[in-house]
Amino acid sequence: MRLHPLHPAVWVLDHIRETGWQVHDLLSFTRASTLVLVSRGDAPAVVLKAGFGSNHVLAELDEDIRKASYGFYWYAEMTEDERALTREDFRHEIAVTRAVPPDGHVVPLLQEGSTDRFDWYTMPYCSGGNFRPLLAATACDRDQPGAGLGILADVAEGLRQLHEHGIVHRDVYQENILISDGHGMITDLGAARRTDTPRGPAIRGPEVHWPPEYATSYDRAAPAADTFSLAVLAYRFLCGDIPRHGHSRLDAVPAALRPLIAAALAPAPENRPSMSELRDALRHTADLATVPSAHRN
Repeated sequence: MRLHPLHPAVWVLDHIRETGWQVHDLLSFTRASTLVLVSRGDAPAVVLKAGFGSNHVLAELDEDIRKASYGFYWYAEMTEDERALTREDFRHEIAVTRAVPPDGHVVPLLQEGSTDRFDWYTMPYCSGGNFRPLLAATACDRDQPGAGLGILADVAEGLRQLHEHGIVHRDVYQENILISDGHGMITDLGAARRTDTPRGPAIRGPEVHWPPEYATSYDRAAPAADTFSLAVLAYRFLCGDIPRHGHSRLDAVPAALRPLIAAALAPAPENRPSMSELRDALRHTADLATVPSAHRN
């Protein structure tokens, strides 16, 4: 890994090294956070997420190099108050992630810590990447959807686990689904809220994977919001398009799954199936898709 000395991510990596981590690779550097592949001693490499990104870092750099660093990343420098609020949000993410049992389909928290300027936590490294390439590959391979549907069924179980612990993810899409040994894992609880506490603005959107209620009550979104978002992803995977115009491509969805996807895309949250029902339908269809046609009943 080679970064230009003026790249603003260098500031974050230097601070991570000062806490005793060996840095192997910079995985992601966004406005709000940094993902790094790290290790300590002979332990396996893990992913460290630092609650510090480009919008934070620029304020830390000396005046004479800020303009040069700007060229490496489009940024909007935060005020101290804004940075304090984002640090509070990241600590919320750590707390919510910590509350989820580590033996399911949610990427678990392994360790956590702080520096003077930011907090961090680590999670297992999922070498299979995220769901985006699989989503793109379906354009030429939709006749064999079993593996992808199995991953989505795993994610449905992970979301069910979150809901069981009173947590709504609120940002289910392809980048937040990781693949480990062929299994799906949901990650990134930065937008998550506990169902007993409103969180965030009332109005958000629109985004392709967000349900219509985010336009009026994002801060109180219920588990049904995650059901809608996962159904959008399943529709895109199977139909090669986003659900619109009355879900006109539903014929591409296997018959056993079609009623659940259609119901999960209902505009009204109360009309959607539970995450358990969607999980079971995805799993059943995935299992059917992996059985050779000559052996199907």
